[in-house]
Amino acid sequence: MSSSKDASNSKEVWRRIDDKAPDYFALSDRIWHMPELNYQEVRSAAEHRSMLEREGFRISDKVAGLPTALIGEAGEGGPVIAIMGEYDALPGLSQEAGVAAVSPVEKGGNGHGCGHNMLGSASLLAAAAIKDYLAANGLKGRVRYYGCPAEEGGSAKGFMVRAGAFDDVDIALCWHPASFSGVSRPFSLACVEVEFTFTGRASHAAAAPHLGRSALDAVELMHIGVNYLREHMPSTARVHYAIIDAGGIAPNVVQATATTRQLIRAATLSEMWELVARVKKIAEGAALMTETQVAARQLSGDANLVGNRPLEEAMHANLQALGGPGFDAADQAFAAGFQKTLSAEDIAASYARLGLAPRQGEALNDEIYPLGAGSDTSVGSTDVGTVSWVVPTVQCRTACYAVGTPGHSWQLVAQGLAPAAHKGLALAAKAMAGVAADVLNDPALLEAAKDAFAAFRAQNPFANPITDDVEPPLDMAAH
Repeated sequence: MSSSKDASNSKEVWRRIDDKAPDYFALSDRIWHMPELNYQEVRSAAEHRSMLEREGFRISDKVAGLPTALIGEAGEGGPVIAIMGEYDALPGLSQEAGVAAVSPVEKGGNGHGCGHNMLGSASLLAAAAIKDYLAANGLKGRVRYYGCPAEEGGSAKGFMVRAGAFDDVDIALCWHPASFSGVSRPFSLACVEVEFTFTGRASHAAAAPHLGRSALDAVELMHIGVNYLREHMPSTARVHYAIIDAGGIAPNVVQATATTRQLIRAATLSEMWELVARVKKIAEGAALMTETQVAARQLSGDANLVGNRPLEEAMHANLQALGGPGFDAADQAFAAGFQKTLSAEDIAASYARLGLAPRQGEALNDEIYPLGAGSDTSVGSTDVGTVSWVVPTVQCRTACYAVGTPGHSWQLVAQGLAPAAHKGLALAAKAMAGVAADVLNDPALLEAAKDAFAAFRAQNPFANPITDDVEPPLDMAAH
């Protein structure tokens, strides 16, 4: 902290978080039990809305026309502080809590394999504590909780940015569950998700194959073309795919339609759009080879993450003052059971992503890693990136599960109700609320954050990857 006054302000808001935490642990647990996919988070959003009502926030529903997006605001005048939460789950990751073996609650069901049950709950907890802090101290300022659906490929924050939901925000805060606690190097991949639908001609695959034009053949040829493209992409770029519609289940019918969904990632927006253009050419080539037609539909898009050094330093200072989550022997023993299901490579990779030396026998890490740790490899994408281009943004990670636990895994789902998850959740809420208190009490910090943001934007023009013609993919979870 920069002064004893700053520490005092943070400690006050941290006490408020301690008082409220049990209710938000319960919220996280309820969301864990109702895993819902992109734009289908009806019950989860309702739970968050109920907590906002209980806390006395002014609520806006269906933000940016998204049925499960909402904003709760409190306070008057002063700087506007956005705290972003998420609550979407992932398909196919249903798993019983606390069981260190594959054991779905529902075969083929959903699960919180990225910890968003914790993510939204901690963010709302931080917002509620800041709301009370503003009122108790008679401070000018507004805190907003942004309930953001569909982070897992739906780019809800990009649609919210396009609708102007962040236009008057001064700073934005968020976090993510992890195996370690700290403020990472601000790096993520820009991405866009595009569906390519091929249309051909059905026919009898035995009696008249020459009359058919196979859309599935076109999909397969497109995938081959993209695989050959991989050698000629930047090393940080990625292309992934899923066949959304294979054209049917009858092999004796030439498939007349087929759809592949391509997720295209690169280090910058300009690199990404160049790669998208190349993938589209491959699709056109596949259509030409098979005498089919192809139509492309953009579903979503995220910008790469932009850092803000003054806010990162403030968040790191808060984490250092707080220390780690405070895991005990029972937490370590629980996590050790899950580490036994992981490979040595899983565990080593977890340390390597932050440039840390592996430690033998460490199930849970209870320290704060150095500011800016991390590399340009082994990273994903987030729609927080789009927000970071329009408002100074900072995020932290806090340890909530065993070291080495892969993201988007059944092991992560199974640890989502554990006391360790609650402790990481509380640490994240305190880190975010501490930064908010710093900004409210230190105009120089806010000015420095804005100056750093303005300096970056002066050299880097921005175009939202969610362009005006892209409709929210409210049906994407239906596939």
